[in-house]
Amino acid sequence: MRRSLCFFMLMVLVSCSNDDKDTNAIEETVVLGEVEWVKTFGGSGEDTAQSVIQTVDGGFAILGYSNSTDGDLAGKVLAVNDYWLLKLDSDGNLQWSKTYGGSKDDRGQAVIQTTDGGYAIVGYAMSEDGDGTNNEGFHDNWILRLDASGNMLWEQSFGFSGHDHSYDVVQTEDGGFFFAGFLDVTQSNGAGNFGRGAYLTRHGVGEFWGTKLDADGNLQWRRYFGGTNNDRAHGVVQADDGGFVMAGFSESDDFDISNTKGSYDFWVVKVDKNGSMLWERSFGGTGIEIAYDITKTLDGGYAITGNTFSTDTDVSNNNGESDLWLIKINDDGELLWEKTFGGSGFEAGQGLRETADGGFVIAGNSKSMDGDATENNRENDLWMLKTDAEGNLTYQQTFGGSQLDFAFDVLETNEGALILVGEIGSDDFMDLDFKGMTDMIIIKIK
Repeated sequence: MRRSLCFFMLMVLVSCSNDDKDTNAIEETVVLGEVEWVKTFGGSGEDTAQSVIQTVDGGFAILGYSNSTDGDLAGKVLAVNDYWLLKLDSDGNLQWSKTYGGSKDDRGQAVIQTTDGGYAIVGYAMSEDGDGTNNEGFHDNWILRLDASGNMLWEQSFGFSGHDHSYDVVQTEDGGFFFAGFLDVTQSNGAGNFGRGAYLTRHGVGEFWGTKLDADGNLQWRRYFGGTNNDRAHGVVQADDGGFVMAGFSESDDFDISNTKGSYDFWVVKVDKNGSMLWERSFGGTGIEIAYDITKTLDGGYAITGNTFSTDTDVSNNNGESDLWLIKINDDGELLWEKTFGGSGFEAGQGLRETADGGFVIAGNSKSMDGDATENNRENDLWMLKTDAEGNLTYQQTFGGSQLDFAFDVLETNEGALILVGEIGSDDFMDLDFKGMTDMIIIKIK
């Protein structure tokens, strides 16, 4: 899960779909999609939700970031971005809320629940004060280990003098953690391959960067992968064999990257449990593809979502500008199928989970009111999609107002409902009490 918001906002200005549409099924399911509850949280500033999980007690934990100091953030002192973690009960009622950060820009991206009932949260931070104890320059990868009440057990920062971001994290089989993002390898001067030989390879600009910690936050190893241009990992899962699969995008066509398709491709890298590369694959067409999330499937494969501007090579269909793109690969990185969803405007996928029936639920964004997207509220809307196990669309629904609204993550609950999270910039969104520039939003659909 997770995501380069600046790049995404740029791409919004600039939508594609699926040959296997079942219009009757789509229309029928939209009618049946009933909103059970909607919750917004925030203050007068900018507030967003980037990641959601269902907790062991049946409630939900949501991680994002906020620069508000009032409203639901009353007591927060500085109007700068802090990690923001909220715990809700199963009905969406707030149980507790905590912020983590310092005097500079700190942005939470992903939350997981740990085996002891606590949490691990990751993102990127500029602060070296407050809750953070170290910063090497600009943004660093920042991971925090929390107890079940959100109290900090430990924190660690990893980076060099450039912009280094982390977007996703997993707890590993040995009780440690692995998180993925990107390294500004130009500013690190080739460093960043701890445990392998710090200067074995020197690429350029940005690299996929994976970091392995033990259960106490001690660095065990880290590796970067990429080429001479811009390469960023947005999501990671642990494979059945103990290795890790990272997904994001690549602009490069050299060094670690082969068989490229266009200017930007989905790029997927599998490493073993010690960080050695097993394989890498590029997917896309001659246009631009950006992958934002990956999920492991019940058959040991992987599904990946993002967006595509292409109409050729791996991309079979396109409805307009950018389409939400969903692909399925096996554990050897072979493409099994791909599907595009969208209309004549801009669509992209941001969050992805497998559902109990073997299908997929996707958190996306849409500006269309044609093709697969049947309704639009004049600007960018939150878009939720459900597919079967072969990627055929079975349900879609948009939520929005007259301004920019974005969905970033989604999950299927234990009882089969859907939870969608993101941010809204519309003061006319569902007639809700709008608090500020953007508000965090959580929607439950049954």
